[in-house]
Amino acid sequence: MSRVVIGGSTGFIGRHLQQKYRAEGREFVTISRSGADLSWDDRAGIDAAVDGAALVVGLAGKSVSCRYTPANRAEIFASRLDTTAALGTAIARASAPPSLWVNSSTATIYRHAEDRPMTEADGEIGTGFSVEVAKAWEHALYEHDLPHTRRVALRSAIVLGDAGVLGPLRALARLGLGGTQLDGRWPVSNARRAAGTAHLPGARGGRQRFSWIHVDDVLGIVDFLEQNPQLEGPVNASTPNPVDNRTFMAAVRRTLGVRFGPPTPRWMLEIGALGIRTETELILKSRWVLPERLLDAGYEFQHPDLDGALQASFSASTTTSTVA
Repeated sequence: MSRVVIGGSTGFIGRHLQQKYRAEGREFVTISRSGADLSWDDRAGIDAAVDGAALVVGLAGKSVSCRYTPANRAEIFASRLDTTAALGTAIARASAPPSLWVNSSTATIYRHAEDRPMTEADGEIGTGFSVEVAKAWEHALYEHDLPHTRRVALRSAIVLGDAGVLGPLRALARLGLGGTQLDGRWPVSNARRAAGTAHLPGARGGRQRFSWIHVDDVLGIVDFLEQNPQLEGPVNASTPNPVDNRTFMAAVRRTLGVRFGPPTPRWMLEIGALGIRTETELILKSRWVLPERLLDAGYEFQHPDLDGALQASFSASTTTSTVA
């Protein structure tokens, strides 16, 4: 198989992609701010890597698990838009452009949904800072005229695996703090309202929906997209079996053998989020997303159910820690 270019290669998904392609003996070139074959300011190097490649995968972007200060908001935007533009410019200049460019997006682009699931066909785009980031990111993917390159915006749900979101959740559960995360009222400043960074009260009783996907399926979907040229545009990368927060946290405790976790009210979550420099939107927004296009095209999920995905994730994490 021909060369793959991985932009944003040092992140969670990028590291897994490298392991996969290395095991398969497939040639790949990595791009990142550091620790990769190329850096983002190496325009000539990126041009050479992209020209003649079969696949470009764009994954770069500052983590949204931070406080939404003006500086962090600017970096969240820039880290996505600048790197996507760099890939698009290189593809536009290539004499032998890649046939497929898969670029990260996010299922957060859809509105807070408690009434029905969001699909690519009938999903409603939301409002606020996180949604504006997703919209701008997808716009950057389609900004260039690339008649020979099929483009897919991979709207990923929360990705489970041996790192990422499950690390802190496992620690909290073992401390007896792995209970349902409850929404509720919380004072919101006018500045946060204007910036679109305020999470307003939504689902009650831990009923906010939790759409997820295992990292193995993210890799499987990238392969599937290569093999199915009819798929382009937005594609929801999420399990066909989403749950709510109450069910998710209960499954985490069950998998770890933790019997009890008291519910955590909004005020405690806000104080905790401030302490660890993150935002409560990440756990309180109701993300209800279904992978309609993948299912219609015949993709078979490796980890369709939550219990199996959690067992695989925590087992892999334990194995990695033991080896390290």
